[in-house]
Formats: sequence, structure tokens, C-alpha cells
Amino acid sequence: MNKQKAAPQSTAILNRRARFDYELGESLSVGMELTGQEVRAARDGHVQLKGSFVSVRNGELWLNNASFSLKLNEKGNANARSIDTQPRKLLAKKKEIEHLIAKKDQGMTIVPLKMVTSGHYIKLVIALGKGKKTYDKRETIKRRQQDREAKRAVKHY
Repeated sequence: MNKQKAAPQSTAILNRRARFDYELGESLSVGMELTGQEVRAARDGHVQLKGSFVSVRNGELWLNNASFSLKLNEKGNANARSIDTQPRKLLAKKKEIEHLIAKKDQGMTIVPLKMVTSGHYIKLVIALGKGKKTYDKRETIKRRQQDREAKRAVKHY
């Protein structure tokens, strides 16, 4: 019997709200310091990045407010889960962290865009962003609706 291991499935957990709330600039892919249960939750897609942000403490990057739905090992409850939102340390090079700190001092925000779980590593893609005003958000909605109507019109003709 020749058993082969299944290829790891690539999944990406997106923070769709980030593109709506921020004007995004340059992005960076960083690693994360996770426990075994957190890794399992990320690979299963039980992570929510909505409302999360990256802060800098003591020259280190920390992911705050990301919700990991951890599986509990209770007898009788097959799918029992608990939500964990504690800060998690992000792994990046010192030069990259210094660059992000300099941009943050200029008024930019560091926003997580997506978590990629392909292969052996779990990476978080973060980007520098500047918060949008309410009228910019309305303009984005209007433009999206116009594009939708244009596609619909082209489709019928």
C-alpha cells in the first residue's frame, strides 16, 4: 500500500473591509508566531481579519483584534469552538520594521490585508494605508455601482 500525503490546500483569508476603509500603499508579507490550535484554525479558514490592525511595541509588530476560532477538545462537543482575539507577534526583518515605523510616524496606518496558508508557512500580507473620508467611501460605492450597470448593459447587447 503506497499512501501519499495530500498536497496542502492553499487558502487566503481576506480583509475585504481594508480596501474600502483605507487608501492602500505598499504591502509586505510577514510571518506570524502561532500556537498549534491557531495554525489549525488558520488552515481551516476560521480566522476573521475584519477590524484588526497592526501596532508597534518595543520595535516589534503585533497583530491586534484578529479573531481566531479555536477548536476545543471537549468530549461530547464535536464542533465546540472559542474565539481568541489576543495580540500575536508578527515576524519581519528589522529594516522592514524600521521602515514601517517611519511611515507610521508620518500618519499612515498598518493594515492586515490577507492571511495566506499555502505550503508550510502561514503568512500575513500587511499594507500601509491612509484612512478614507466618508465622501471617498461614497464615491467608491458610486463607482462600483456604475461599473456593475455598465457590465450589465454590455452583457445584454
